Amino acid sequence: MIRLVGLAFALGLGLQLGFAPARAEIVRARYAVSLVGLHIGDAAAVGSLDSNKYRIDFNAKLTGVAALVADVRMALTSTGSMRSGSLAPATYATTSGNSQETRTVRMALVGGNVKAVDISPPWEDRDGRVPVTESHKRNVLDPTSAFIMAVPNGQPLVGPSACNRRIPVYDGFVRFDITLMYTGTRTVSIPGYSGPVSVCAARYTPIAGHKRDSRSTRFMAENRQIQVWLAPVEGAHVVVPLRVELMTLAGEALIEAVEFSVEPSSVTAATH
Repeated sequence: MIRLVGLAFALGLGLQLGFAPARAEIVRARYAVSLVGLHIGDAAAVGSLDSNKYRIDFNAKLTGVAALVADVRMALTSTGSMRSGSLAPATYATTSGNSQETRTVRMALVGGNVKAVDISPPWEDRDGRVPVTESHKRNVLDPTSAFIMAVPNGQPLVGPSACNRRIPVYDGFVRFDITLMYTGTRTVSIPGYSGPVSVCAARYTPIAGHKRDSRSTRFMAENRQIQVWLAPVEGAHVVVPLRVELMTLAGEALIEAVEFSVEPSSVTAATH
């Protein structure tokens, strides 16, 4: 479930913040997670951003019958700054675990380049994996910093400009690319938002850190049943995910927003 939610959000989320909002904004979303039509978990994301800095918090856990089988929880946080209208990730931390084990990953980045990674307890399963080199850690995003996706100034928030992009992601273990491609629009209505969303097809490309003989990696690399819906946020001129659906080895998985809101914070940023 941890890898499913982490991958799904990387699939749905952004590449750069090419904007400088005049007022700090808080974006909140609550998601339901299901597998083969059965509700198995809940997730929530909160993004705070202004013209100088950002912070993204994300939490997920198994619920209901799934929680009786495995008590899985995950918490992620990313921080960074806005420099010349682009996103500059600075820190990434995630704690994930179940009833048997808890693991923490901390990562420091400067200018899109990973400077340090600490994994506790250390990850020992290295045999048969494609090595992650220093070049693989350059010009990347951590999974949580990708929560807000910019649309170029002057381009509409719904349509091809919302989707079409390549997203380079490194999570401290695995380096992969996600490619999003516009396929159409839908109209949705949930608490906090009613209106159009952009529908994107997504493709997963493993780069490094994965096992060469991994069945799940091969399945995802060949997977053509991955789709992301992106909702517009007018003030900041960005889009955020409302829905991610993908086929897995266990069946169809769905992460869908059940609540979504954008509100100004009490901090006003300088206008550029």
